[in-house]
Amino acid sequence: MAPQDKNTPPPLPEPLRVAVADSHTHLDMQEGSVEEALAKAASVGVTTVVQVGCDLAGSRWAAETAAAHEAVHATVALHPNEAPRIVLGDPDGWSRQGAREAGGDAALDTALAGIDELAALPQVRGIGETGLDHFRTGPEGIAAQERSFRAHIEIAKRHGKALVIHDREAHDDVLRILREEGAPERVVFHCYSGDAEMARICAAAGYFMSFAGNVTFKNAQPLRDALAVAPPELVLVETDAPFLTPAPYRGRPNAPYLVPVTLRAMAEVKGMTEEALATAVAANTARAFDY
Repeated sequence: MAPQDKNTPPPLPEPLRVAVADSHTHLDMQEGSVEEALAKAASVGVTTVVQVGCDLAGSRWAAETAAAHEAVHATVALHPNEAPRIVLGDPDGWSRQGAREAGGDAALDTALAGIDELAALPQVRGIGETGLDHFRTGPEGIAAQERSFRAHIEIAKRHGKALVIHDREAHDDVLRILREEGAPERVVFHCYSGDAEMARICAAAGYFMSFAGNVTFKNAQPLRDALAVAPPELVLVETDAPFLTPAPYRGRPNAPYLVPVTLRAMAEVKGMTEEALATAVAANTARAFDY
């Protein structure tokens, strides 16, 4: 594939015969309008999307977008990598807000109060993505991440909303904090990244596991092993678009309309028909996000 093709959107897949939801997407980071993204997705049987907040501004946008579109549900949160930026500052300006001053714990409390306010809105179906990321945040940021994660768990429980977890290289700590705080009624591991053993732990706890395009990657056998043991009634599908575009389009822009590519690969791993898995996934997503 020529390098210039990197920016070419992958072609439309064959439509699904049973409509499903993209349980985790970032429309605010994708090219084109929300309307275009939703129409394209609906044309291949992806009729619902969960728009995920990663910071206060993005969470407000998610709530507004969900209010304006019947096909969109929102989740609101400070991403695990956002919490340390608020507390410790972000001199390199890696985040969307650019360089930021350190605000300390008071600034984190203020941001969490903003999330709490959004959590009360009816179109906000979940609190996330929150959790822990030991990949991008160094040891100095762990305390801020943990404090933020615990606060999000409390917000989810108080408002009766799903908890959407970002867990990157932090499996044991995420599971430990869920045990310590007491998990909300509905928990979704977004872009599930654990192994089969962790899938058994999640299944026993009744946690939903949402699989993204990386389940199709050549080197992702441990993910496929996890999917194989995950109970069909706890499995979701997502794009995490514009990231994690499924094979054979890896490295090109992802969008909700590519869910069928991942779902078909998942059905093969689970030894299920496409229709049976789509039917399960559609029901699971509605149950997870209570819509």
